[in-house]
Amino acid sequence: MSHKIALNFEDGVTRFIDTNVGETVADAAYRQGINIPLDCRDGACGACKCFAEAGQYDLGEEYVEDALSAEEAEQGYVLTCQMRAESDCVVRVPASSDVCKTQQASFEAAICAVRQLSDSTIALSIKGEALSKLAFLPGQYVNLRVPGSEQSRAYSFSSLQKDGEVSFLIRNVPGGLMSSFLTGLAKAGDSMTLAGPLGSFYLREIKRPLLLLAGGTGLAPFTAMLEKIAEQGSAHPLHLIYGVTNDFDLVEMDRLEALAARIPNFTYSACVASPDSSYPQKGYVTQHIAPKHLNDGDVDIYLCGPPPMVEAVSGYIREQGIQPANFYYEKFAASA
Repeated sequence: MSHKIALNFEDGVTRFIDTNVGETVADAAYRQGINIPLDCRDGACGACKCFAEAGQYDLGEEYVEDALSAEEAEQGYVLTCQMRAESDCVVRVPASSDVCKTQQASFEAAICAVRQLSDSTIALSIKGEALSKLAFLPGQYVNLRVPGSEQSRAYSFSSLQKDGEVSFLIRNVPGGLMSSFLTGLAKAGDSMTLAGPLGSFYLREIKRPLLLLAGGTGLAPFTAMLEKIAEQGSAHPLHLIYGVTNDFDLVEMDRLEALAARIPNFTYSACVASPDSSYPQKGYVTQHIAPKHLNDGDVDIYLCGPPPMVEAVSGYIREQGIQPANFYYEKFAASA
């Protein structure tokens, strides 16, 4: 039985490899053209030391303390020349993809749907045979090239890959290069190129309650994460707070309701910042974070939104005197 290993490089590139039964991660990577830094292959030098962020594995017994201490092993560090996967794993490699002689993958696909969800948000779906081989961690993004130009824009996946199809939530920026294409020129069948996956913002193994905070189209990575959680289940409570500026910015509410029906311990709420809003819950996401959501710090917080939102949430958490177990965030800004 083979297992899939996500190798996350320090420049944000992620590559996936398959390992065979009994094969070390380093050998599997080399077999598939990726050169994880390595000197000895005997667990003696520590050159291949990486950090296993998720998954089950056998550390091996043929390594020395100087290469990997017991404390490091307890924390999750591994020697890839000795590590043998026992499930799908995520491994952080302390080197760039260029140093490891690999690069981000590129895929060709075609537009299958463009939907204007609101004045501010566009849903884009693309599909292609090549995408059936696309693997990514829920929460990651790709660079989508704007047809007719040499420029690309970064967008998080808003869905998992299914039958060669993936989706994105795209902010409709007046005069924006991608926005102008999607609202004025795009049609089904148009070719699009994407490169990736990229990014360190992705769903980790769920070990405690989660608090998910989304701002505007920052909702996209969370719908992908929640699809994954719906598939695999979770023993821990999950709460999403979705904040937007205006009433018309609220999108995908039916989808969140459907996900709540599929995930027994998932709850969500939304809020609108505009004082002119008619939505029941007004204000910013920080005004709707309850003490139970922070769980006295035994919580993993995921946040995706514009820089002011990230700064506001960071400040709010400090003011509460809470140190969350983990705080993962992704800042984004629209490109004109």
